[in-house]
Amino acid sequence: MIRLAASALALSLVAGTALAEPVAYDFDKSHANLSFSYNHLGYSTTEGRFGEWEGTLLIDKDKPENSSIEFTIDVDSLDTFWAERNQHFLSADFFDAENFPKATFKSTKVEKTGENQLEVTGDLTIKDITKPVTLTVDVTAFGEHPMAKKEAAGFAVSTVLKRSDYGMDMYVPYVGDEVTVTFHSEALKADATN
Repeated sequence: MIRLAASALALSLVAGTALAEPVAYDFDKSHANLSFSYNHLGYSTTEGRFGEWEGTLLIDKDKPENSSIEFTIDVDSLDTFWAERNQHFLSADFFDAENFPKATFKSTKVEKTGENQLEVTGDLTIKDITKPVTLTVDVTAFGEHPMAKKEAAGFAVSTVLKRSDYGMDMYVPYVGDEVTVTFHSEALKADATN
């Protein structure tokens, strides 16, 4: 009987551990930036950003492979700091924002590759075209936020995409096909809800 009780206790502890879930974090948009850059005719680097986006971030700090992220970008929030170029990029020549107003990313795998580095693989969808993408994630900080007084994480994320993969090949190769995407952000542990 004692052995049976001990086995039941051990099983309940194992089940409890297995059922532990990653923790939700909220992005601090006042300390975040989703930007991109590309080569223009070999003469300069042109930059832009997306101002409106939403993300769902789940972090398992003990087992990073259980972490995940989903991201939705409002394409119409694109800003390259030049109104005419913005309008062209949002037209059917490029993003066709009227017909495809959202771009999305959903992680499929998270792998720890260094002391403070992760590789996040996922599916990026632009203009209803989905391609696998791998993000390099540098964890710049993890611990109690000195101002918010709650657990927080800081990230520097980067990847390189080919815009032609998403049906945006106008002016290639004169204007660079490769687009460098960077995302810097702080995220705070979400408040518990009932």
